[in-house]
Amino acid sequence: MKIIKLLPGIVLPIIVALLACWLESLLPIHLIGSAVIAMFIGMFLNQFVRKTDVFATGLKFTSKKILKFAIILLGLSLNITAILHVGQMSLTVMVFTLLTCFGGGYFISKALGLNWKLSNLISAGTGICGGSAIAAIAPTIDADDNDVAYAMSATFLFDMAMIVLFPIMGRALGMTDQAFGIWAGTAVNDTSSVVATGYAFSEAAGDFATMVKLTRTLAIIPTVIVFALVQLNLKRKEAMALQQDGSALKAEFSIKKIFPWFILGFLAMSIVASILPIPAQLVSGTKTASKFLMVCALAAIGLNTSFASMKKAGIRPMIHGFIISALVVIVALLVEMGMGIV
Repeated sequence: MKIIKLLPGIVLPIIVALLACWLESLLPIHLIGSAVIAMFIGMFLNQFVRKTDVFATGLKFTSKKILKFAIILLGLSLNITAILHVGQMSLTVMVFTLLTCFGGGYFISKALGLNWKLSNLISAGTGICGGSAIAAIAPTIDADDNDVAYAMSATFLFDMAMIVLFPIMGRALGMTDQAFGIWAGTAVNDTSSVVATGYAFSEAAGDFATMVKLTRTLAIIPTVIVFALVQLNLKRKEAMALQQDGSALKAEFSIKKIFPWFILGFLAMSIVASILPIPAQLVSGTKTASKFLMVCALAAIGLNTSFASMKKAGIRPMIHGFIISALVVIVALLVEMGMGIV
């Protein structure tokens, strides 16, 4: 009976995901990923879906449980050793851009009065790898679907601008293919946008930007662990506030219940991929499956999110995303100059 109740809310996101993948395939170049397309289609359909409860249970399952499973599968495509070997030149730039995102993001969010979850989702999307990072961190910190949708929108809008502006700026600065590849790979957000930006400059720059982007993706691992610990600490404080004398703390706070166990599966998969000779076909297959399930989950998040709800947040999250993104572009360029790459 429970499966029947879940079915409508699982099937609908799958249909939206398939439509989004098809629309992405029609694009002459990958300007926008299927995950973002699926989320926006879902948000458009929200006005019709919210009028009935038949989809509610399944949509919640897809946006939470399916998303976590997709993240676990993603771990198998993160061969830590291979990626670090390929992208070691970009590590210094990446460290500075990550510090800019999360350090600068903290102060900017305070100035703008944003909640810490939305702020850090935007920072993660900007500093690591767009939608994948946002999707990985969202269930770890119990982020609202509205926050996820807003963070995805903020990083997407910046990416669209950078695909056009980056090649122009790169040529104006007289960058080499390698220098531009590192710059695009560390400063542009989503994978599809990095690829589009890199190859718009040159084929060699596109190849290098893609390799750098893979290195950046590794930052998901420590970031998710850190946010899991932050969330656990906040839950403990909430429990202590409810039971100030600490007498019934065990009843209110249980690490077993709130610990994001999917992170262990994600880490286990990435460790296996790094130490065992996994067949390339299997890695490719799990990555494809992970990507599609993530598209389904983001379709469900879109279906749970209304434009009206996002409007309530105002323009402040977009300002946050713009400032952080601009800072990352500048910092990445300055670090490259300091290293003598530019």
